[in-house]
Amino acid sequence: MDLALTIFFIVLFVLLCSLGLLANGFIVLMLSRERLLRGRLLPSDTILLALGTSRLLQQCLGLVYSISYFFHLVDFSKTFARLLISLHWEFLNSSTFWFSSWLSVLFCVKIANFSHPAFLWVKWRFPALVPWLLLGSVLTSLSVTLLFFGGNFVVYHEFIQKKLSGNITDKEWNRSLEIHYFMPLKLVTMSIPCSLFLVSILLLIGSLRKHSLRMQGNTRDPQARSNQAHTRALKSLTCFLVLYALSFISLVIDATVFITAESRWYWPWQISLYVCMSVHPFVLISSNLKLRGTVRRLLLLGRGFWLPSGA
Repeated sequence: MDLALTIFFIVLFVLLCSLGLLANGFIVLMLSRERLLRGRLLPSDTILLALGTSRLLQQCLGLVYSISYFFHLVDFSKTFARLLISLHWEFLNSSTFWFSSWLSVLFCVKIANFSHPAFLWVKWRFPALVPWLLLGSVLTSLSVTLLFFGGNFVVYHEFIQKKLSGNITDKEWNRSLEIHYFMPLKLVTMSIPCSLFLVSILLLIGSLRKHSLRMQGNTRDPQARSNQAHTRALKSLTCFLVLYALSFISLVIDATVFITAESRWYWPWQISLYVCMSVHPFVLISSNLKLRGTVRRLLLLGRGFWLPSGA
């Protein structure tokens, strides 16, 4: 890849990550402030705070790793640093998938309109279970990380053995272990939160779609406003579904395609990996009344600061 194009993709990657850090940092800061002031958060805000924190840490770690790996600031293939970073990455990645799934389930039980007794029971019990579900997600992610630790330790140990014996086939060994160990492990462990997410989002979209079609013929103003709100919710949920699906597909592809820092596709691929965690926080902010109102006030404050009073 040409130097100019490489620089362009690096700048684009850093800009994308910076926007994601800004959005996730804003979510964490605002909700942490509310938690300190009021002593408690709504279940949806609790999940949103956990999700924002996980993504913020994940992006910080990924940004440092991607740049260091590309510029060979640390030779990750021959040091213990790659193992440590991989463990933190897998823990945060698993936590992010679980938190996103619980957020979609909460949206479903709050907004969807079903009369089945099982759904009504979940609707009644779920908000009180949110703290325990988040704790269970963290413990599950920790267990998954320990499984990854075993595989990563084998990679590191085998590399040292091959280096000492002079028979270095590091790339082939890593790829073989990635396909036969890491990828099945990722698919199995991620299938549960992804299934929860998919079922809850599809149920919610179906419920909102049915409600919107039922109200479509009614032109009275209050009903029209409600219909517009449901349409906005449908668009937000569809965007959430697309970004979540892209994130999962990228995870699967990343486990099967080994792209080194010398590859011409390294930076475009890094951009595709981080686009979901950088774009989705803005969708969450726009769909949250408190966060959206805070952003609007900050924009008005900034406009008043930069523009003269007489302008």
